[in-house]
Amino acid sequence: MSADQPPSRPLMQASAAALLRRPQLWLAPTVLSALLALFMSLLYMGGIVNPSGNLRHLPIAIVNSDTDKPLTGQAQNLGTQVEQAVLADTSGKAQWRQLTYAQAQQQLRTAKIYGALIIPAHFTTSVAALTTTHATAKPTLTVVTNPALGSLGSSLASQITTTAAHTASQNIGKQLTAAASAQGTGTTTQLLLADPVQVTTQVGVPIGQHSGLGLTAFYYTLLLVLAGFMGGSVITTGVDGALGYADIEVGPWHYRRPTVPVSRTQGLLLKMAMTAGISLLTSTLVMVTCIGILGMDASHLPLLWIFSYCATLTVGLGVQAINAAFGGIGQLVSMFVFMVLGLPSSGATVPLQAVPGFYRWISHIEPMHQLAEGVRAIVYFDAVGDAGLTQAWIMIAVGFAAALAFGFTMTRYYDHKGLKRLTPQPT
Repeated sequence: MSADQPPSRPLMQASAAALLRRPQLWLAPTVLSALLALFMSLLYMGGIVNPSGNLRHLPIAIVNSDTDKPLTGQAQNLGTQVEQAVLADTSGKAQWRQLTYAQAQQQLRTAKIYGALIIPAHFTTSVAALTTTHATAKPTLTVVTNPALGSLGSSLASQITTTAAHTASQNIGKQLTAAASAQGTGTTTQLLLADPVQVTTQVGVPIGQHSGLGLTAFYYTLLLVLAGFMGGSVITTGVDGALGYADIEVGPWHYRRPTVPVSRTQGLLLKMAMTAGISLLTSTLVMVTCIGILGMDASHLPLLWIFSYCATLTVGLGVQAINAAFGGIGQLVSMFVFMVLGLPSSGATVPLQAVPGFYRWISHIEPMHQLAEGVRAIVYFDAVGDAGLTQAWIMIAVGFAAALAFGFTMTRYYDHKGLKRLTPQPT
């Protein structure tokens, strides 16, 4: 240092109070935090706040096994009258499907319907017997539920079918009481005939006691998506720190490793290879914990393990591709793609028929919905392809290919343009 130069002063540390007065310091965190709070509230609560009001076309079967002759003076038997009254429903909440009993059982076992209303054989005869001395039992209409499709969906279907059954009973009762009154039947008998049909409930697809009322498939899927999402984020942070492209800070300790020169494409290849290896461990731990330790009901365990690994891997690769393309905000983008949009459009807790149309539309491309369908098919529906497993495998393959194509296309473009990752330099 020359004699005419003043001695250098030690760098003064800024205080929090002084930094808080800088508007530019507030801008980005405030805007991003506000937008996150706004959109997460809109997306999460918008999907579940009013399932009954949003309910449209919930698939429910009606099975008419009554082949008896019509009562005197009527053109149709009572089973057909009940069926047509149900089909005439204009509320739009249910999508009634006229099926045989065998068809209804098949659609229950393949997750195609949420319930069924069964009109038994000889229903007309059993109702007519109430006005005579030959009645041996009260006529019944059976409401069949499908708890494997989730407690809320099964409950909504049960409410609709039970209401339809009681309405049918009251309509039949009006016919019987009118006829009984014309014949001078006593008041007590007329009261009994006013609501002549007994409504019973039975489970169409039984699930185990350790199935969370039909919700374990969803939460298991959520764990797989979280394992892929969090694992991908941790791998990105860890690799960037180890290669000297990001600072490593643990508690009060802070250091930066020497930079290892590597192209963006080679860096992404490294992270994806590590994702493939680590996902094998994390997906296995999810399965061992849920089934081996906590006792979750599940079957087809080898298939479930393979599916779990492929699901976790595909999500992890998607996270790596998004991080490589978007850089620092990649984790926020990944969170919206896999979590914020995925949860309300999964259709696993609230049926897609009971959410606004936006969520039904986005469910066709959202990973969580596709994976939940596959897990549910394996866990509850005997791994039947038509129950959603085939579609889930197709979407896993599509997601796997899309992650590779998008990630490497972006990194190769950046490398071609010379947009190298630079080592952060202290100010």
